[in-house]
Amino acid sequence: MSDIREAITRAHHEEWARVVAALTRRFGDLDIAEESAAEAFAIAVERWPADGVPPNPGAWLTTAANRRAIDRIRRESKRDDKQKEARMLYDDAAPEPAGAIDDERLRLIFTCCHPALAMETRVALTLRMVGGLTMPEIARAFLVGEAAMGRRITRAKAKIKAARIPYRVPSEQDLPARVSGVLAVLFLVFNEGYLATGPGTDPVRHDLTAEAIRLTRLIRTLLPRDGEVAGLLALMLLTEARRAARVSPRGELVTLGEQDRGAWDPALIAEGHHLVRERLATGMPPGRYQILAAINAVHTSARDVRDTDWSQVVALYDQLIRLDPSPIVALNRAIAVAELDGPEVALAAVDRLEASLTGYHAYHATRADLLRRLGRSGPSRAAYDRAIELAGNTAETAYLTRRRDQLG
Repeated sequence: MSDIREAITRAHHEEWARVVAALTRRFGDLDIAEESAAEAFAIAVERWPADGVPPNPGAWLTTAANRRAIDRIRRESKRDDKQKEARMLYDDAAPEPAGAIDDERLRLIFTCCHPALAMETRVALTLRMVGGLTMPEIARAFLVGEAAMGRRITRAKAKIKAARIPYRVPSEQDLPARVSGVLAVLFLVFNEGYLATGPGTDPVRHDLTAEAIRLTRLIRTLLPRDGEVAGLLALMLLTEARRAARVSPRGELVTLGEQDRGAWDPALIAEGHHLVRERLATGMPPGRYQILAAINAVHTSARDVRDTDWSQVVALYDQLIRLDPSPIVALNRAIAVAELDGPEVALAAVDRLEASLTGYHAYHATRADLLRRLGRSGPSRAAYDRAIELAGNTAETAYLTRRRDQLG
């Protein structure tokens, strides 16, 4: 039975986006695509334990989802919609030109990132439809409540339907205007994979990080001169390179300073560094992803954490905060400041972020660590308690718990 559960989980990770994309292209309706895909997976949960896992799970799920969609359309169709219904049911229309993008999931991402939708809505919708992330996972990525995120996605679907936004392959002329939203989506998908949330979820979901990297590589082939595409790819590669060292055999998070650098992937680091150098050579002003990639290049260039050039890291964060003055960037800058100017200076900067980040676990985890280093055990323990309460990643929770329990 555990093998069946693993097969269903694997199929959901690998096939969800493919099934949704196929149904969206055929039926032109996100609600039908999502609900029919979900029903197909529910059928798999019922049937696969008795019938066995089919040889081609993706094809099986697509067929089941298509049948569910057709059943729904038949129920909902009106008398004067028969011609449209027949076209959907038999799917005998000429295939849509592939256009500039020949990957079905990537086409769906560009479709969800339509300019008629607000940027945050594009990202949330794509995470749900393409990434297959649950509502709690998406809400966590945006630091908002689940109910609020659910309403946001429902409104997006309603707007798409009311405005008759077409589900078509973007032309080459459309790509530059859509790419910033797509990169934001892929970055969030990667982050969710690198710090997966939810009970029973692996602390690192390699399927999500690998898919985000694969799709970003595809975009780079489409827009090879776009600096932010190269920057995001470099950032992902330099982060992914550390994956093997990030979680201990006991399932506990290993911080950057404590990681075995010999376990880092040298090929991914070399590729990421090459991309960073390539962008620096252009002399063009860097964007957000390029600066984040450069910060990661500094970390991955140090053979030991003591060799890290923290002054360069802080200087890069100063550059980043001028482009992206968000409290999360300020928090990360403060972590670097702690290594350069000491925990007391960093704590003062962190405390100024309380109003913005009080619901963010990393804010409390950072305060807890700084307070611990200053010997203030009581406030540190309280901050660890709050961080543990808010953390959704099992490995991070284990790490924070151990740190709290080590306080005197």
